[in-house]
Amino acid sequence: MAITEHFEILMLLAILATFFMAWGVGANDAANAIATSVGAKAITLKHALIIAIVFEFLGAYFAGGEVTQTIRKGIIDPNAFVGKADVLILGMLASLFAAGSWLFIASYKGWPVSTTHSIVGAIVGFGAWVLGAETVYWTKVGIIVSSWIVSPLLAGIIAFILFYSVKRLILDNPNTYLSATRLVPVYILLTGFMIAMITLTKGLKHIGLNLSLVESIICSLCIGLFLMMVGILFIRKIDRFTHHGQMNHPVERIFSLLMVFTACSMAFAHGSNDVANAVGPLAAIFGVLQDHESLATQSTTTNWILLIGALGISIGLLTMGYRVMATVGQRITALSPSHGFAAELSAATSVVIASGTGLPISTTHTLIGAIIGVGLVHGRQSLDWKTLASIGQSWLITIPAGGFLAIIFYYLLAAFFLD
Repeated sequence: MAITEHFEILMLLAILATFFMAWGVGANDAANAIATSVGAKAITLKHALIIAIVFEFLGAYFAGGEVTQTIRKGIIDPNAFVGKADVLILGMLASLFAAGSWLFIASYKGWPVSTTHSIVGAIVGFGAWVLGAETVYWTKVGIIVSSWIVSPLLAGIIAFILFYSVKRLILDNPNTYLSATRLVPVYILLTGFMIAMITLTKGLKHIGLNLSLVESIICSLCIGLFLMMVGILFIRKIDRFTHHGQMNHPVERIFSLLMVFTACSMAFAHGSNDVANAVGPLAAIFGVLQDHESLATQSTTTNWILLIGALGISIGLLTMGYRVMATVGQRITALSPSHGFAAELSAATSVVIASGTGLPISTTHTLIGAIIGVGLVHGRQSLDWKTLASIGQSWLITIPAGGFLAIIFYYLLAAFFLD
């Protein structure tokens, strides 16, 4: 294969493309993990960035996985690459540059889009154009597209019910503090359980912690009960009489503490899962360049590859994450700590339900749906429908945009590397 003559150049391009894609994951998707916490003023932007960078990096590097699917989500028939290792290498490169470019555009505009949909769209685009539409598993693509509806709808319904219960049972109660001391521990238990389930089933699934569903539920319940007892002790120490405005109300301060915990956990889980969107194609390229006779759909993801992904995510969040954070945390609806808590917990619950039932789901779309559900408790007028319309449009064009850009990048690369 003549393309192996360019091993050094291709590896350099692959590393740059992976870093670019990981940067986009950090600038766009990682921002969602902390956007509600900042928008609700539960934590400052500075502290939120520190939390997110630390936990995103830890999740991506230490729990990012030893093995990733390089033909993402099984959307292209691996047999189509037999005897066409050069197409696989240039296709993965093109997909990384395409998805990274789209994430750059979306992040600059402040659009929260799915990084998974971005890379899937890119691979579908180049695969259908270069290898033929029959090589694409269109049923799988259809299932992914259905998450545009499933994700926000599921999370929105859960968020509406959850925040309505918070508002009705606590915030609107004449004795807010007393009702909070009785009911907030229940919310703490639920939060601890759901976040632990995400961490055990999603965030730590790649490091050999192969717990069964029942074992995960038992461990998560124990963690939730422990946190509930800690929360009860904390609540008793809060001065129920001293507060300045709604945001500094004792009850809102309790929800602020919960949001710090959910932000840490969601950032870790996000880093461990979505780093594969960037490093999976690099693992494929590296594997094929080393042994171009092997076109297996599984490639070992070594520590140096995970490090590139982890650094890219952290730098992307630090340099441009604030744009998406502003959209998610401030422009959709006004958020208080109790609002943000309900949105984050609903998003986490939706992810747990989807993982257990096999529902197609996007974490980005889930969080947006949860924020909409929280806002609807106060009525349709509490939502910025212009912002939501622009977000919806960005979702619709993510997959075709990724595909179109991938085709362009593929031919640019092919013109240089292929005879």
